[in-house]
Amino acid sequence: MSTGDENHGSNPPPQAEAGGEAGYGDVKGGALFSIPGYGWADVAALEQSMAGRAVRVRGAAHAVRAVGRRVAFVVLRQGTSTVQCVVAAAAGGGDAGMVRLAAGLSRESVVDVAGVVSLPREPVHGTTQQQVEIQVKKLHCISRATPNLPISVGRRSAKRGRRRQSQSCKLFPAVNLLHHGQAGEQVVHVGQDKRLDYRVIDLRTPANQAIFRVQCEVENIFRQVLLSEGFVGIHTPKLIGGSSEGGAAVFKLDYNGQPGCLAQSPQLHKQMAVCGGFERVFEVGPVFRAEDSNTHRHLCEFVGLDMEMVIRDHYFEVCDVVDRLFVAMFDHLNKNCTKELETIDRQYPFKPLKYLPKTLRIEYDEGIGMLKEAGVHVEAMGDLNTEAEKKLGELVHAKYGTDLYMLCRYPSAVRPFYTMPCPDDPRYSNSFDVFVRGEEIISGAQRVHIPELLARQAEARGIAVGSIAAYIDSFRYGAPPHGGFGVGLERVVMLFCGLGNIRKASLFPRDPRRLQP
Repeated sequence: MSTGDENHGSNPPPQAEAGGEAGYGDVKGGALFSIPGYGWADVAALEQSMAGRAVRVRGAAHAVRAVGRRVAFVVLRQGTSTVQCVVAAAAGGGDAGMVRLAAGLSRESVVDVAGVVSLPREPVHGTTQQQVEIQVKKLHCISRATPNLPISVGRRSAKRGRRRQSQSCKLFPAVNLLHHGQAGEQVVHVGQDKRLDYRVIDLRTPANQAIFRVQCEVENIFRQVLLSEGFVGIHTPKLIGGSSEGGAAVFKLDYNGQPGCLAQSPQLHKQMAVCGGFERVFEVGPVFRAEDSNTHRHLCEFVGLDMEMVIRDHYFEVCDVVDRLFVAMFDHLNKNCTKELETIDRQYPFKPLKYLPKTLRIEYDEGIGMLKEAGVHVEAMGDLNTEAEKKLGELVHAKYGTDLYMLCRYPSAVRPFYTMPCPDDPRYSNSFDVFVRGEEIISGAQRVHIPELLARQAEARGIAVGSIAAYIDSFRYGAPPHGGFGVGLERVVMLFCGLGNIRKASLFPRDPRRLQP
């Protein structure tokens, strides 16, 4: 007796081929279909050794050009890879309908091409696959894009940085279809806000494809390095009863009749996890900040990379982990993401990050002294503003030859309430910031594990102790000395790749003015 499951698993039921005997047309109703004799292939994997092979490829119609009624050329894009597809009518007028279909495709329409891999007479300029093309035998339009796109995939987002004449402000080079060339189009600069309004289209550009592949690698290396050093990945709550950082910059909400807010960081709960016996923990998760910060480096929601660990002798043990982690991360990106970094550089030119095998550490007072010698006024025992950070980055680069350094022993007054004061001088704290290209990227410190001191410092910062009572109480049951840090994933990518604006490193950015798409 049939159970109805015979076709599940590795052997799906056969499906009818779309387009009937003609072998071309629009696919109706979202139907899936097979094309016997044509195996699926990725554009990036096409190579000269595949000449003569029958393949099937799905992608976006990146560019279309008709040559009379007999031939049309479609550049098919899949991710960041492109290949030229030749649609030609047979002698006697056969397949002229397929040529008309190809010529009428709107850019960005999703199409299926079934054809034979062939070697062009000359390299196809303007496609990533220059040594092969596809002679099309069957063509189906899976999803037609609207003819008038709000933005084009082939445009830069904005004028920025040094210029390259060969770019002509385009995200893809001009497509030279079948060596005939294509007339240059008028370049239109599309502002970043408009690109973010239509982010789905904007993400299709090579630079954006590369940025988020780099971002994925950053997250993976963060996990891998910390796992190799005995850390355990955790997930802390994002719905909490009170501020996790101090101050009023939280997104408040009603939590089943009681006041709640979105966590500004996993700070309190990752410390509680350490007190719970997990001596080394890390987390990758969302962080919410309600500051009205309309700057190039702030977001209201970002991905936090956080770590917390037991300290044995000195809070520099945390700095040691930061050093090994980020040197390994940047080494990995430079070694394994060369293609992506080159793609980003073509769109957003940047200088490779300079860093030392062992990350430079200087004390806060030394950094302030360097600024004063350079004529920069800094408030005594105050935090560094953006201009001072930039200037200090330039001074450090000139003196030590690095874009990556740590600034240690910050004044206690400018650090969060849970930061441990220095035992030799409580005006300073066992804390540090890490800077890349003159901008703060990491904030870390030894934490206060003494509940009475913690409560006093919270009260001094205007934090209602009752709202964090569970956090403070967790240290009353025995708590080891510990410390850690937090860094924004998007900021790491922005600064390593020299993007200039954090929104370029956020898939769907959320800032004080943006909640869509």
